[in-house]
Amino acid sequence: MWRAADGAWRADWPEREDYALGPPSIAWLTWHVGFWWSMALDHAFGDGTLAREQITWPGSADGVRDSLGRLHDAWVAAIGELDDDALRSPERTRWPFAARPFGDVVAWVNVELMKNAAEIGYARFLYAVRDARSPGA
Repeated sequence: MWRAADGAWRADWPEREDYALGPPSIAWLTWHVGFWWSMALDHAFGDGTLAREQITWPGSADGVRDSLGRLHDAWVAAIGELDDDALRSPERTRWPFAARPFGDVVAWVNVELMKNAAEIGYARFLYAVRDARSPGA
C-alpha cells in the first residue's frame, strides 16, 4: 500500500502470484476485500464501469470497518431483493465471471470473503507471535 499525491491510499497489483513476492500485508488484504466486493456490486447492480485502479484503501482500521460494513450492507440489501429465478439467471453475472448463474457470483463472494478472512487472521497471528518467540525458535 502506498499513499498517492492526492492523499489516497493505493494498492500495488502483483503481475504474478508466487512465494517470492512474500505475504501480503493486512492492509493489502483488507483493500482486496474492498476491491472485489466493490467490483461485484458495481458490475451486478451498478453501471459496471468501476475499475480496480479507482478503489482505494481507507487508511485505518476504523476506516476498513466502516467501508466493509457499508459494502456488506449494500450486498445484503441487493441480493435480498433477488428471487430464485434471478439467482439462476446469468443476467447480472458480468464480473468476475460471465454467462453463469448469478448464484455462482453470490457463492464466490462467500468463498472469497472466507479466504481473505482466513488470510487476515493468519497474518495477525504471525504478527502477534513474531516478538514473543524466543531466539533460535
